Amino acid sequence: MKLKSFNYFYCLLILLLYFSPLKSEEKIDIWNNQENNQLTKNKKKDNKKESQKLNLESIKTIELNEKIEIETGTLNSNIKESKVFGIYDPADNDFNLNMWSSTRGEDIKASLKRLEKIKLSKTANQILEKILLSFSYAPKDMSEEEFADLKINWLIKNQRSDLIESFLKQNEEFKSKSKAVQYLVDENIAKANIEEGCKKIKFIDAKIKDAYLEKFKIYCLIFNDKKLEAQLLLDLLREQKQSDKFYDDKINYLLGVSDKTINKVSEKNLLNFYLSSITTKKFNFKPNKNTKEEIWRYLNASNLIVLEDANDQERLKELETAANQDQINKEIIFQIYQQVPFTLNELINAKNIYQTLDKSSARALIYQKYLLIENSNSKIEYLLLLEELFKKENLLNIYSKFLSDKIKEIGIDNISEKYQDVVQSRIVNESEFLFRKVEYNDKILHQSKIIKYYLEKESKKKIQKDIDKIFKKISKNRKYFYSAKDLALADSLLNDGFILPSNFNYEELSKKYDIPNNLLQLIDNNQNAFLALKIVEIIGEDEADQLDPETVYFITNLLNKMNLKKIRNIVFNSALPIRA
Repeated sequence: MKLKSFNYFYCLLILLLYFSPLKSEEKIDIWNNQENNQLTKNKKKDNKKESQKLNLESIKTIELNEKIEIETGTLNSNIKESKVFGIYDPADNDFNLNMWSSTRGEDIKASLKRLEKIKLSKTANQILEKILLSFSYAPKDMSEEEFADLKINWLIKNQRSDLIESFLKQNEEFKSKSKAVQYLVDENIAKANIEEGCKKIKFIDAKIKDAYLEKFKIYCLIFNDKKLEAQLLLDLLREQKQSDKFYDDKINYLLGVSDKTINKVSEKNLLNFYLSSITTKKFNFKPNKNTKEEIWRYLNASNLIVLEDANDQERLKELETAANQDQINKEIIFQIYQQVPFTLNELINAKNIYQTLDKSSARALIYQKYLLIENSNSKIEYLLLLEELFKKENLLNIYSKFLSDKIKEIGIDNISEKYQDVVQSRIVNESEFLFRKVEYNDKILHQSKIIKYYLEKESKKKIQKDIDKIFKKISKNRKYFYSAKDLALADSLLNDGFILPSNFNYEELSKKYDIPNNLLQLIDNNQNAFLALKIVEIIGEDEADQLDPETVYFITNLLNKMNLKKIRNIVFNSALPIRA
């Protein structure tokens, strides 16, 4: 039987080898004579698709240092694979995969460290995000994993949960993956949103072994009433000696294996604390200055922060400090102020006696007095007094937005001129500026309809007509002075291929503005991304419209030299237009 099968197979193989050349010839003939035109069309379509869309999946693992040698008729290939990590296609922001290849990792770290010390404006943050999170090779003195870790650390420090999730979706394997997932898990525990936290576990696969996440996964199975699966995973965790006595006690209680649990509260990590809070009868935990921020946030989200005795001044001070450090919701402080008992006489004479009281009680008294007043100007008077009391104790972080909101509620028009300037300066700007309607002014070049090209993507043909009209109108005004912002716009128009009038001498006008040599050297050294990072430092806390015109000019001039037009347009969106 075996021999017959072998003979059958052998004959079949001979037949295939005999007829395969004929089939090949037939295919070639048909290809050459009948489908040549269709092939050309298909190739064109494929090429067009390739040029229009960069497949991010294909750039996640890139072949680096490919060295091909042809020696005595043989082909040798020495290929090293390199992974790139990020969220954005670098081409979308005029970068490329080599954007950091000429920059030292230490320089990037030093720059990011400086940026950590300031609160960046929306414009600066937007640019930094594009630079740091584009897919790219690591700097020359930094490993791929270290570079990925740098990006994850930045996202965590800046509490960008949305971007961390995007990073996890677009990058399958990297060393700090468990750190990123744990951050998402803890963020949702801190918000008392366990259901959402359990969904984040999907990012962890079998390759990653992390005891904390495995413990949370087991709890999620219990949470979703899958106790049998939870028990199996728990047994496996114990076999691997990754569980502990406290966790076993709490999970056994939740599984129903035991009917009692220790009443100990563990602050070792957020998961332990959460398990303590849901398994301890009459849970009553008093956080202090050493309590971790995420525990404060969980207590706040779960409504577990209470002041049992409104006269407990020390406890009230602790809560005020926590609110000032953004550990708990600031509104809780004002709710507690309402609970502090005062006599009718104390409320009537609040302005005269508040200085005799403990500082927290003084703030509570003035706040209650404010609530009792109906006259707008009197309300403003007490709100400003309350501001002084917060300021003296360095607690303004609790009060600034509250004050701003209350002024808006009263309405600027309902406040006397005496307080107008003061209250205007107290209104917190929520960076809505970038979204307000633009008011165009054709009498000033950088505020004219020409900038629609950068703000509204107006057609080139229409903008060229506007350029001819507006320059003609401006040239009639002999007193018109071309500002640095005008020149920033003119430089960009020339860079983008527009034609400016012959009587407008950009080269001559731009000579009076110097660009720092150290920044120009970065262009010579092909450090475009690092120069863009430097520009983020220059913008810093300010929106671009708050920068002096000369700074706007040299920033946009540098971006034009680097051909970073998308980043330049972000700057223009803030720096040039007048908004309602």
